[in-house]
Amino acid sequence: MADSLATPAASRSGGSPPALRVEGLRKTYADGFTAVAGLDLEIPEGAFFGLLGPNGAGKTTLIGSVCNIVRPTAGTLSVFGHDHSSRQARRLLGLASQEINVDRFLSIRQILIYHAGYHGIGRKTAARRADELLVLFGLDDKADVRAYELSGGMQRRLVLARALMHHPRLLILDEPTAGVELRSQIWRIVKGLNAAGTTVLLTTHYLEEAETLCDEIALLRKGRIVDRGSAASLRKRHAARDISEVYNRVITAEEVVT
Repeated sequence: MADSLATPAASRSGGSPPALRVEGLRKTYADGFTAVAGLDLEIPEGAFFGLLGPNGAGKTTLIGSVCNIVRPTAGTLSVFGHDHSSRQARRLLGLASQEINVDRFLSIRQILIYHAGYHGIGRKTAARRADELLVLFGLDDKADVRAYELSGGMQRRLVLARALMHHPRLLILDEPTAGVELRSQIWRIVKGLNAAGTTVLLTTHYLEEAETLCDEIALLRKGRIVDRGSAASLRKRHAARDISEVYNRVITAEEVVT
């Protein structure tokens, strides 16, 4: 079912722009704290890309900048060749944020339908799409329930369903399975979306999740990417048994030293 709900795969010719291009991104907040310092990142179309790092490494600032939630101090960002602040880029992006930011006064079905309206999707199409996603995420029996009445795991599934309402070509998942009781179900759905052509950017504290799902992983520390590669290449480069050991050597050990 996940394949039928995914955006049809676009051309992956060598001449097509990357799903995400970030050049020289810098964000310094009013208190003087620099969360991201001259960050460059390119994610090819169709990739399943993992971004790992401790709290405060700059992951949320990067995602917020891409999604126009945070205003960068410097740098350029584009989504499939469109400036990240343009309407075209917003239509191509779907964000399942770590924060559960849904309307408390609407039913979960209404939340999905209203979100589709922001992207110009007609009410009849939106209602059909909402019903499909509610079934896919095992929420169909809660359609008329308000979000605050759901468990934390169900709320996360709702946020992910909302992100998919307008068929985004780039899906950004910020800790999508934190507190979710059915992590394997989320994995299966997202892998199906990626197989059908959706580019996925994942942040997670479950390191085995990144190792299992991602084609490529970047390690972020103090606002900079300090290493990047496939899980296999990272393990080999750091003589590690798994990504958890890579993380400990690249991130944890460096934090202790500094």
